[in-house]
Amino acid sequence: MRAAQGMAPPLPRRGRRGRASLAAARLRVRPGARAVAPVQAAYPIGTLARIAGVSTRTVRYYEEIGLLRTARRFSGGRRVFDADALERLRFIARLKRLGFSLAEIRHLNEVFALHRSTAQMLAVLDGQLAKHLGAIDEHLRELTRLRTELAAYRQRVRARLHAQARQARRAP
Repeated sequence: MRAAQGMAPPLPRRGRRGRASLAAARLRVRPGARAVAPVQAAYPIGTLARIAGVSTRTVRYYEEIGLLRTARRFSGGRRVFDADALERLRFIARLKRLGFSLAEIRHLNEVFALHRSTAQMLAVLDGQLAKHLGAIDEHLRELTRLRTELAAYRQRVRARLHAQARQARRAP
């Protein structure tokens, strides 16, 4: 009912040791809605994927290629991720929406890991954003030229149609 009213899901109840119960932290998120993550120390892979708006397969793949740090595992091999993994997934998703490739995102991760500096990573990100903006500007110029060419061609086609219609009316 809370989700239908646009309210955030309730925070999980505290267990005997003060930690949020993993079972209580499970969220039901409508597709396309951004979930508010409950404050907890660990997210099972399914919960992390739902909150971040990606599939569990994507989480595993990002872990495999090094975009996400390897998760801790519970007994039985279940992956458990921390809040940093959630923020990293959201960052990756934002960059993907902006048109960044996984190779570009991996490069940003490498710069951050090498320098342990957000400033260094942001400087590289700024350069990549400028490059993407330049590419978009070029695409817009190409689209404008294409639109102009299409409009001119349409005018020629319409002129021929009108000429043929006039000829058809004149013919006995």
